[in-house]
Amino acid sequence: MKLRPKHSLQKAEGYVQRSVKKIRGRVRKKTGNRGEESPGGDERLEDFIKENALREGLEAIPAFIEKGKLKKKKKRRRLSLGEFWEIINSNNTLIILLIVLSILVVIAFGSYIFEAGSNEQFSSAWDAIWWTVVTVTTVGYGDKSPITVGGKIFGILMMVMGVASMGIVTGRIASFLVDKQIKARGGLIVLERKKGHFIICGWKAELEAILEKILTVAPDVKASDIVLINNASPQDIDHIRSVPLFKTVKYIKGDYIDEKVLQRANIKQASTVLILADSSREFSLQEVDSRTVMAAITIDALNKNIYTCAELIDIKFEKYLQLANCDEIILTREYSRELLANAANASGISHIAAELLDPHKGGLQTMDFQAAFIGRRFKDLQDYYKRKHGGIVIGLLENTGNIYNRKREALSEAQKTPDISKLVENLQSVKKLFPNKPVLNPGDDYVIKNHSMAIVVTKEAAAQ
Repeated sequence: MKLRPKHSLQKAEGYVQRSVKKIRGRVRKKTGNRGEESPGGDERLEDFIKENALREGLEAIPAFIEKGKLKKKKKRRRLSLGEFWEIINSNNTLIILLIVLSILVVIAFGSYIFEAGSNEQFSSAWDAIWWTVVTVTTVGYGDKSPITVGGKIFGILMMVMGVASMGIVTGRIASFLVDKQIKARGGLIVLERKKGHFIICGWKAELEAILEKILTVAPDVKASDIVLINNASPQDIDHIRSVPLFKTVKYIKGDYIDEKVLQRANIKQASTVLILADSSREFSLQEVDSRTVMAAITIDALNKNIYTCAELIDIKFEKYLQLANCDEIILTREYSRELLANAANASGISHIAAELLDPHKGGLQTMDFQAAFIGRRFKDLQDYYKRKHGGIVIGLLENTGNIYNRKREALSEAQKTPDISKLVENLQSVKKLFPNKPVLNPGDDYVIKNHSMAIVVTKEAAAQ
């Protein structure tokens, strides 16, 4: 029975010799060379040293054998014909192209070897390559043709390989394009490289009109930046994409409260998300709002820097969205009730709201202003916009931008006071910090705070 490979025994032998030297040094150090005082002391000492060294060497042999096995190179296995065709039929397009190109190169130079010296049309290797390309692509100019038997045989092989290779290439290209189109239509795509995009979660029957309004109000947002996530039917999505304006809108099929579905939309790199009150399924109103809250919580956990807008039906869920750091909350039914109540009072508020919110008429807008106005009076900002732009500033929108950054800055500022009671008061104000807080008509002497925007009625709307 074969117990030891040759190289393992050699290593074990070297290990034994080194062990002999080490044990001899340890024993002589302990005994102080007392073995020389008695007859036969050296012999007994050497026997003891060799016995212990041999024992250590034998114990080390299995480790050397195992190490030698790990270092053995794997034997190369020949590729069978069945495995070759399996590679051809697989999705590894690069391997297929390399195999086809290698065969064509061999055939080209084989033809050149036979035709060189006998056929003036094949005076160089470049002539053979030209003829190969023309033959493979089935162009067939006829300016070059083999005349020798060997050259003609290679020519026949070239024709067969040309048809096969072109079929493989065109088939792969067609398969890739069809597969990509099927995945895009079915919402099975993965947006790994998408950044700064606008995600819309949920489905509404009037989604087409909502998309049109978004592109009108936000000119920086392109249709190719919009990603829809919902479980709508393919017919509904096809109807949206049939509109030329929305042809490049991306679609991902799935439940937007599922973390994996959101990751397919690359939620971590998105800039804005709008969560609609989903009507793609027959959910109850409470279920719709519950799903909105769950989506907002999940999105907040995946991306702290994203700007989140959510639509709610019932106002009682508003506090949960605030805990999820939702930047904007749209209370659809509440706003409708307010407009109806004001209309019943013959106040005309509904017409005013319609005019101010109409993007085609300018209307109500929020605008950034120069940093020089921070710390100055509200009256100064009003005078500037009136003189420079002709607009009317009716208030300020405070705590704009990322709410996490605002809270971090406010917390750092609150801790600067040495007064404990003032510190507690400041910390409580940080806790109550509300994103995008509107302050309407604050008064002429109101001090403008950092991270604020001006609420402006534009000149066009004022003229109308």
